[in-house]
Amino acid sequence: MTAYLLMFSDAGHNWKQYRREESIEAFPGNTNADSVVQHRLQHPVTARYVRLLPLDWSPNGRIGLRLEAYGCPHNSDVVSLDGRSSLLFRPRPTSGQSVSLTFKALRNSGTLLHAEGRSEHGLVLRLEKGKLLLLLRKGTTGFLVPQRRVSLGSLLDDQHWHRVAVERHGTHLNLTVDQSTLWVQVPPGLISVGADHGLGSPGSVGFNRNFHGCLENLVYNGVNLVDLAKKTDQRVSGNVTFSCAEPVFVAMTFASPQSFLRLPRVADASSSTGVSSVGLQFRTWNEAGLLLTFDLPKHEGAAWLYLSKAGLHLQIHKSGRAPLELNAGSALNDGQWHSVELISRRGRLSVSVDGADGATAHASPPFLITAGGPLFFGGCPADGSGRECTNPFEAFQGCMRLLTVHDQPVDLIPVQQRLLGNYSHLQIDMCGIIDRCSQSHCEHGGSCTQSWSSFHCNCSGTGYSGATCHSSIYEQSCEAYKHAGNTSGYYYIDVDGSGPIRPQRMFCNMTEDNTWMVIQHNNTELTRVRPPAPGGRSRHAAHFRYASEEEQLAAVVSQSEHCEQELTYHCRKSHGPLLSWWVGGPGAGRVQTHWAGAPPGSQQCSCGLQQNCLDLKHSCNCDADRNEWANDSGLLTHKETLPVRSLVLGDVQRPGSESAYRVGPLRCHGDKNVWNAAFFDQETSYLHFPTFHGELSADVSFLFKTTSSSGVFLENLGIKDFIRIELASSEVVFSFDVGNGPLEVRVAAGGPLSDGRWHRVRAERNVKEASLRLDELPAATREAPADGHIHLQLNSQLFIGGTASRQKGFRGCIRSLQLNGVTLDLEERARITPGVQAGCPGHCSSYGSLCQNRGRCLERPSSFACDCGPSASTGAFCDREVSASLTSGTSVSYTFWEPVDELNRSSSSTASSTHSDVNLRAENVSLSFRTSQSPAVLLFVGSHHREYLALLLNKHGEILLSRSQLLKNMKKSDIYL
Repeated sequence: MTAYLLMFSDAGHNWKQYRREESIEAFPGNTNADSVVQHRLQHPVTARYVRLLPLDWSPNGRIGLRLEAYGCPHNSDVVSLDGRSSLLFRPRPTSGQSVSLTFKALRNSGTLLHAEGRSEHGLVLRLEKGKLLLLLRKGTTGFLVPQRRVSLGSLLDDQHWHRVAVERHGTHLNLTVDQSTLWVQVPPGLISVGADHGLGSPGSVGFNRNFHGCLENLVYNGVNLVDLAKKTDQRVSGNVTFSCAEPVFVAMTFASPQSFLRLPRVADASSSTGVSSVGLQFRTWNEAGLLLTFDLPKHEGAAWLYLSKAGLHLQIHKSGRAPLELNAGSALNDGQWHSVELISRRGRLSVSVDGADGATAHASPPFLITAGGPLFFGGCPADGSGRECTNPFEAFQGCMRLLTVHDQPVDLIPVQQRLLGNYSHLQIDMCGIIDRCSQSHCEHGGSCTQSWSSFHCNCSGTGYSGATCHSSIYEQSCEAYKHAGNTSGYYYIDVDGSGPIRPQRMFCNMTEDNTWMVIQHNNTELTRVRPPAPGGRSRHAAHFRYASEEEQLAAVVSQSEHCEQELTYHCRKSHGPLLSWWVGGPGAGRVQTHWAGAPPGSQQCSCGLQQNCLDLKHSCNCDADRNEWANDSGLLTHKETLPVRSLVLGDVQRPGSESAYRVGPLRCHGDKNVWNAAFFDQETSYLHFPTFHGELSADVSFLFKTTSSSGVFLENLGIKDFIRIELASSEVVFSFDVGNGPLEVRVAAGGPLSDGRWHRVRAERNVKEASLRLDELPAATREAPADGHIHLQLNSQLFIGGTASRQKGFRGCIRSLQLNGVTLDLEERARITPGVQAGCPGHCSSYGSLCQNRGRCLERPSSFACDCGPSASTGAFCDREVSASLTSGTSVSYTFWEPVDELNRSSSSTASSTHSDVNLRAENVSLSFRTSQSPAVLLFVGSHHREYLALLLNKHGEILLSRSQLLKNMKKSDIYL
């Protein structure tokens, strides 16, 4: 036997298939008669019976094998709960708390466990539609603590054992269901099981249904409660039986579109009772599928009971009559068991879903609906039996059980033994439904929908794209937006790409050579502080809340080359920095005692370093304690102390003391990730990094430029698995193997890629597909095998620019290499690696076209800039026109009003000392002109100080500069051009 399925059961029925991975079903067997093939199960199972279903075997012999199974001892203390019974335990007070149990559910909903604490707080474990819910309760009213409702697991009502554990560790709980664990934050003191309260499964916890099924090995803090109940310990009470009694439900799985079940016509009693009926239960993820069809007597028509758009439909076609159709129910593709009953009486027809809790549709045909031949469930045979069975709808894929014909149950075991009816592609005595959405393959909040064989992620509104919502649709910095040709404005920034940090909207200022990322907070205005009322606080505190989340703030500061934040402090008769401080830095921040322009820990201001404070005895201007306004202002530029989170001002209580402060927005420029590059000048050179971990989702993005036609960009190997991206002539090739054999995705450029220009590569591999994109060409994709391995398991070093064999190495530059949103520092590794150089100049060949209007591209060690000198435009890309065409007698006038003193409106008309921008040592004006007229006035500047400055062009074409103080009574400064 060369391939087989492994099934297990604890009762000899209701088998379950063991899957090595979500989509891996088959186990490989022997290839000869002597070798031993051993399989170590990835997760253990509890079973008394094992069944092997042969899939393939040697064509030269018969099916056979020798089997040896290994296991571990298992102790089982079981109780049965029938929906009315319960078990109550009153423990002694204890500090650490843990509860574990194994359960087998006979219904899809019910309360498993309820624990109460001393303060009437509690915890509830509840099964709800096959999922386990953890609910934290507050008080006797059953009020749920906000954000304290979590779910884990799915399809837990499959009548198989499932293990649950709840462990408390300080202020959080670990909730485990089978192999999945969820971390839950809880308020302190919410759960504390004490002597006056208890733990159990009572009916008075605010829910209308108790658990119906079996519990095994219910353990609280190491104490087996079932064992105590058996010994009639006084701490445990309840009306339970110490065995697991369960009904036998024989289910069948319609696993493929070729699946069907044929049952022979059963003689009914309609001739005497006038009643004919068929009933069944089903569960599926598909919106459509045939449940049942049969011919009417004498082949006068047919009936079809089917699902369409997740609703139940009945169609009856009878010769000579209009088609009859009934509809009932909705959203029946939720994976839950639903009951269906079709009843025909003379003059009345009804079809119902889920009994009294569901929906029923009625009709009154003038004839009795009964089967005139065999009944077909799920589909029709593909062998040409069209006369007995036709299916104009999709085949059913899902599970069925509890079939009844004329109120008589159908025993499916004789069907399995080929003693009754006929079937194909049918798995009997098991339900093989899988919840493909329970594994959370949809990332970043994408919503998951599924069918029987696949799942789909809806990424709308998430900011991410791809088959699993893995890749961000936004750039990681303002720098990246700028070099895509964008101008200043608000953009969504995703600082870690496909990582966990959510994108947020920020302002990008691209008007300067540097591209600034601006992050606002709740108070960037100049704020005045006056002495408080008598008895008031002696300090003033301000806290700043930023528009970005904490994780994003930290990432922005970390990946930027430079960050700064303005801190302005004005004072009058107030000891400022000497008695004040601010808090800044990552997380909650740390207390900082330095002020703008001074290094951290110096307890100084910039004037103290420059030794030009108002009072040389002090290190800050405001510490001079003068009656005149003074200021200590400037920029905070040490990234490890940013952003400013709070500000505390002392010495504000003295009479006559006044101060004002302003904390500007956080501004950062330079993206260290965008320009991080390495140059590989030999085919044998490479960089190596730790193993890349991208088991279920892996994305790789980078830019390259080369004059070579081939070479390996990246390679990482495992025992059998691997991932590789390489250049092959005018194609980029993304190849990998996750255990299903090598797969390749190729993108052809349509021209040579060895042109010395930058090209961008983006590759992604997930459980659904692999994709590759080159520059702005359409992405190439390749679907993953439906029944293949999904985990990429690597164990070697990650090689960049070469391979472990030192063959087919890459010659050229690689820049901005990111794996799953994390940038690899190529430059740092290149500095210590022979044959590789840090950095890669020569950006104008790729980005020079961004400089518009005759702007010139200037190379920089990292990045480039546009020189707008030859252009009549300005801006980062010389794209903003600043010129004007003037005819004789025309001019352009600009008026600049003097700033208003917000702190001292009653002062004289002289400029306020609190505005550092009016105390200028010099003023610079520059312009370009082109004219054929002379003489001419190029520039005229006048001020209220009765001065003027004129720039003239004389009749000989010479530039003259004239200055005088003849102007009088001017109230503003005017510039004429």
